[in-house]
Amino acid sequence: MISWMQKHNKYLVITIWIATIAFIGAGFVGWGSYQYGAKAGSIAKVGDIEINKARFDMAYSDIYQRYNQRMQGKLDEKKAREMGLAQQAFSSLAAQALLLNLANEFGILVSDEELGEKLAAIPAFQTEGKFDKKVYEGYLKSRRLKPKTFEQVLHDEEVVGKMLSLLDSKALPFETEVISAAIHVSDKIAYKVLSADDLNLTVNDEKLKKYWKEHKSSYMTPRKYQLDILWTESKDANATEEELEAFYSQNSYNYIDESGKQLSLDESREQLLNDLKMKKSKKHAQKEYIAYKKGKAEKSETVTLALNDPRLTAEVWEEIQSKDINEIMKPKAVGNRYATVKIIAIIESQEMRFEEAKTVLAADYEKSATAEGLSTLADLTLKDFNVSQATVSDFVTLQHQESLKPLNIQETFQFLQKLFTTQQEKGMISIEDKIVVYKVLEQKLSSATEEKESEMTESITNKIKREDFQSNLLKNLGQRYSIEKYVEGI
Repeated sequence: MISWMQKHNKYLVITIWIATIAFIGAGFVGWGSYQYGAKAGSIAKVGDIEINKARFDMAYSDIYQRYNQRMQGKLDEKKAREMGLAQQAFSSLAAQALLLNLANEFGILVSDEELGEKLAAIPAFQTEGKFDKKVYEGYLKSRRLKPKTFEQVLHDEEVVGKMLSLLDSKALPFETEVISAAIHVSDKIAYKVLSADDLNLTVNDEKLKKYWKEHKSSYMTPRKYQLDILWTESKDANATEEELEAFYSQNSYNYIDESGKQLSLDESREQLLNDLKMKKSKKHAQKEYIAYKKGKAEKSETVTLALNDPRLTAEVWEEIQSKDINEIMKPKAVGNRYATVKIIAIIESQEMRFEEAKTVLAADYEKSATAEGLSTLADLTLKDFNVSQATVSDFVTLQHQESLKPLNIQETFQFLQKLFTTQQEKGMISIEDKIVVYKVLEQKLSSATEEKESEMTESITNKIKREDFQSNLLKNLGQRYSIEKYVEGI
């Protein structure tokens, strides 16, 4: 297999690539803090494409929910940080942004009609097979999403999909023949899986300080604002049962559960009452705003908050960034009350002191030191590879369906993809946070003659060719368009 692969390796690169993220059904998990210099509402810029915080929150939430389901609801923010979910979310968005830049150069367009058809075809927004505007509006309200934001996500996915479909190329007969041979090659291997558990890694202040000095510019304090806030409480508003019933009658479509089912008045009573009181308090909040501007009302408190602090909403922070010192903002809803905000001072971002950066620094150092330590250990293990101390597999193929212990099934799939595209009979393969050191012991080749297998081979070849092209396209675009991040940790 090794000599054969050396001849045809260029046709066998397999890369797992994801261009877009499914947003339907994802809840919201707020995350991140901005650096000084960020454009209002944006966390990064890729080429000419801005990635805003709302889009990042959607992507992060989607990934968080999927991992949380796999972990049976046991995922928390600390574990999410350790797993690098924020980085995964940003990588997906950055990949899409790279493709959007190219699509814009090509002049790829998606019309309002096409977007409307795509939206109407989403099953979650249908009732008896037809698009239901009330269900759609209810979904947006339950997720605190503006139609413009959601529809822009849908638009961008359509643009990318249309461009990639134009660039798609079916497999040539020779390529199918090459892949068929690769699929039916099987190897018996000896392997050893190395992970952080195999390292004797110690973390102390001396090592952290050295790492901090080398990466100071990566650890910045968030931009902060000193604010005077006048709060208008909605709890002081009165609401009768008749008013509540009338309000529910007018807005019932906004109250749905996670499955999209409309809630009854009693089931939604608490949120319904809060919303009605907020509506009745709005005029009072506007009167207090006018009185505050005229100096006839006093602030409720003075606070200093980092940009995007969750005590205020994303909408409030977006407006704060567009205002100057001493400007007073009109009242905005924050939870179950209104906030009238005056900007007193702006404290710009600056390099963190060691003690300030220490918590985040420790995780970054450990990740870097682990990667370096594993690489060194893998080199030593490969140099003195002892089959008697390794795990020996049965014959495995590219389509192997069982995990190679201690790898899980996904890690096994990634390992075999790389194994069957390598030119080395003996080597090491990185799999996420692990390195597999291996040696091919035996090889054998079987032939496929059935029509069903032929169809499967052609399908796999098309998939490999498409993913290989997209992977290399992204690498090329990554060199062509600059990626500027405005926040730390992504």
